[in-house]
Amino acid sequence: MKQRNEVWDRTYEWKAVSLLSIGFGLVGIDRFMIMPLFPIMMSERHFDYQDLGYIAGALAVAWGLSSIFMGNLSDRIGHRKVIIPAMLVFSLLCGASGFASGLGSLILIRVLMGLSEGAYTPVSIIATIDASKPSRHGFNVGLQQTMMPLLGLGLSPILVTQLLKIVPWHWIFALASLPGFIVAFLLYRCLRDSDVKSAAKHTETHDASQHKWSDVFRYRNIPLNIVGMFCWVTNLVILPAFLPSYFTESLHLSLEQMGFVLSAIGFGGASGALIMPSISDRLGRKPVMILSVLGAFVFLALLTQCDANAPKLFAWLFMTLFFIFALITLTVGPISAESVPAALMTTASGLVIGVGEIFGGGIAPALAGYVAKHYGIDHAMYFALGALVVGLMVAISLKETAPSRTLGLASARLGSDVGE
Repeated sequence: MKQRNEVWDRTYEWKAVSLLSIGFGLVGIDRFMIMPLFPIMMSERHFDYQDLGYIAGALAVAWGLSSIFMGNLSDRIGHRKVIIPAMLVFSLLCGASGFASGLGSLILIRVLMGLSEGAYTPVSIIATIDASKPSRHGFNVGLQQTMMPLLGLGLSPILVTQLLKIVPWHWIFALASLPGFIVAFLLYRCLRDSDVKSAAKHTETHDASQHKWSDVFRYRNIPLNIVGMFCWVTNLVILPAFLPSYFTESLHLSLEQMGFVLSAIGFGGASGALIMPSISDRLGRKPVMILSVLGAFVFLALLTQCDANAPKLFAWLFMTLFFIFALITLTVGPISAESVPAALMTTASGLVIGVGEIFGGGIAPALAGYVAKHYGIDHAMYFALGALVVGLMVAISLKETAPSRTLGLASARLGSDVGE
């Protein structure tokens, strides 16, 4: 890898961050475009709410398992050998999703897609951090993470519901798969692998030595981040999965109104993923995390009490996901990567994403699907609120990792020692 000690390579930084961001946006489209199509698929394929939970949960569990193992593999073989094949595979499987003949084949396709997207996610986050100047960790990871909600949860519900007027729903999946092949080629031309010495500059420990993967648990923020990720992903998976049916069946919104309100998930998530991590570069990770948990709880509570008023529903949902994506971005990116030695950066991020996805993305929607089927779909939202209560305790317990804050504290301690 070309050394960047004397002059920071900003050209490479912005090329790499831009492509990795677009790639993560395509992950979002491939994962979440199925959500606004669920009401139609349920009617045509005779699925029920429990099946909906299984479909969402199967991808999340596979995503989680892949993140755990592929993050560690990337620390050993490099980013390129994981990111580029993963993007090719999940793009191909996205197209196949529209032609699944039944529940079993659709779940199988979504499992395979989850394995490839789970491989891409933690590795792309650490590749973004590696390409970034340390003072821009929050902003650049926020920019990368913002593309998933912006494209996958913001634009795709509107685009999908409009395309349904002119294209059969099966072919929408095929169209969505094409950009992934283009981005994979551009990443092949641009992306570099990092070396441990350069990567150590991006961590609080500045440790470039080798470690076994289990050493990640020696750093307090990692177990806390695992629990936190469970809480944030519970919200991320339950809300997009169940809100389309909740809006159309319980609140009796039209398909177009549902698509409009649901887009708030993406636009709110994109804004929160970009703005709050950028603020944390200056104010610190911990205070921004605490503020974000409180904000998510308040606005989700308002959403559960709202009537069939589309603008109000949009506003409350926008703000809920604004804070949820801020929490996710900070947890899987800067806080996890900055807390551990360089050789464990992707391992830590992958472990946090993986365990959070398996439990928050796999078990929670299955339980919520059971509750929705037997007690009413509106009751599924209480799972999300309960998860945020647990998440607040996690945020309060975190150790600060932002370079602007930790360097300031270190300087203050040094000055105090000199004074004595």
